[in-house]
Amino acid sequence: MPEHTRFSRRSLLRGITAATVAATLTTGLAACGGDTEAATRTDAAGTVTVGRLANGAAEETEIKVSEVKSISAKLPAAIRKRGKLVIGSGTLPSGSPPLGFIGSDQKTVTGSEPDLARLVAAVLGLEPEIRQSTWENLFIGIDSGKVDVGFSNITDTEERKQKYEFASYRRDDLAFETRKDSDWDFDGNYENLAGKTVTVGNGTNQEKILLEWKAKLAEKGEKPLTVKYFQESNSIYLALDSGKIDAYFGPSPNLAYHAAKTAGTPQATRIAGQFSGAGATLQGLIAATAKKGSGLAEPLAEAINHLIENGQYAEWLKSWNLSDEAVRKSEVNPPGLPLTDS
Repeated sequence: MPEHTRFSRRSLLRGITAATVAATLTTGLAACGGDTEAATRTDAAGTVTVGRLANGAAEETEIKVSEVKSISAKLPAAIRKRGKLVIGSGTLPSGSPPLGFIGSDQKTVTGSEPDLARLVAAVLGLEPEIRQSTWENLFIGIDSGKVDVGFSNITDTEERKQKYEFASYRRDDLAFETRKDSDWDFDGNYENLAGKTVTVGNGTNQEKILLEWKAKLAEKGEKPLTVKYFQESNSIYLALDSGKIDAYFGPSPNLAYHAAKTAGTPQATRIAGQFSGAGATLQGLIAATAKKGSGLAEPLAEAINHLIENGQYAEWLKSWNLSDEAVRKSEVNPPGLPLTDS
């Protein structure tokens, strides 16, 4: 069955380990909205250690990977000459475990997304340089050419294809997180959101979906869906715990991580439903994102497929407890979230 088929519900905890549950949620760099060239350690040639400095959020694993010259030869000449791949991570100010956050040394960007970027850079024979920024500045960096490619849980959408090109690498599943004692469930039906107050990340794919549901409820004359915004995750969870919001709508890996981490505490949460990042009839995909016309999507996809074919991709996912997010193949610009009607 192709990757962009109808979405099916699955378990959200994805085998999160006890070490993950005990891990400390790293606060990250408290930048105000710009970006930072946070340190990114490079291993000896031929080895990438995934899960390094991850505070127990991953099983540290050394993965052997070398340049594939038939793939790196397809890189744009300027990047090949520079010898460096500048990678954007839109995870400031507070980080986004397990996808991207500051490691236990308080300076190195770690997470599943930066680790895959490092593996891809190794296949391309390039030195990885990871620049951490806010979500909005990630796209500004790609637009301006300061960043070559974003590896930051970016959903492939038809709207974004107007400006960007994609190489897919992971399933995109969204989730609702509520207090553990809440009796509300999403159940795949947006009408269950009537009268609820939900928070979502500004400028994200999930915001687009949520605002479309809000409009549909208004058209039907249902109780209104209230959407609230917060600047960082600590504020979100304070609002959830105090009952100021009913749910948080965001990427499943982040929310499942948090729910596992808070289990058994007074602030315990649970996953109350799941939805594909590409809408009701299409499986969403997360993709490496470069400026349209950059010539990067094809070599990026080939590098990812090399990792898939040789087992390093599966090792990376397993290390981060994300094996359920696997795709069989990286595709260049696959079908994504439609412009309307999510």
